[in-house]
Amino acid sequence: MGFLRDGGCNLKILDFCLRFFVIPVTVASIWLTISNQQSNSDYGVLLSFTDFKGLQYTVAVSAASCGYALFTAVALWVTSLVSKPWFFFVSDQVIAYLLVTSMSALAEILYLVYHGDQGVTWSEACTSYGKFCDRLKLVFVLLAIALCCFIVLAAISAFRVFSRYDFPSDPSKELEEEPKC
Repeated sequence: MGFLRDGGCNLKILDFCLRFFVIPVTVASIWLTISNQQSNSDYGVLLSFTDFKGLQYTVAVSAASCGYALFTAVALWVTSLVSKPWFFFVSDQVIAYLLVTSMSALAEILYLVYHGDQGVTWSEACTSYGKFCDRLKLVFVLLAIALCCFIVLAAISAFRVFSRYDFPSDPSKELEEEPKC
């Protein structure tokens, strides 16, 4: 497994490329969300991301993910920070979990705009606001790509942390190796 050597050049390049790749993906999701608005002359209502707290949360998490990815992409080449693998391990997991919660909020919004909620007499909105809904689906796909990148990054950082330790010994094999009298 020459590719997965701790400190190996291949693993470091993969780590850097994934972190760098997340930056434009999250910037695109932020831009698509913030600029997403559509008015409807039938209802006289302008629908925008500020109307949904879940979309505001999604923008905040995307911005945090982008900033973190930029910081860690630069920090990956600074040896004093790379020698702190626990920082990357914990932080990568936190960002991945935040992206999961952000995508959950976005999925709920997508469900409501496509299906509505008859219990509170809210009808579906995508027949009247199709462009708005289509852009939300694209944001969801971009966040899914960012999440996949952070899942792989969390696995890489976990490998870096736990490859520093020896495997635990098997007590049953130790007893077999002892000479019997």
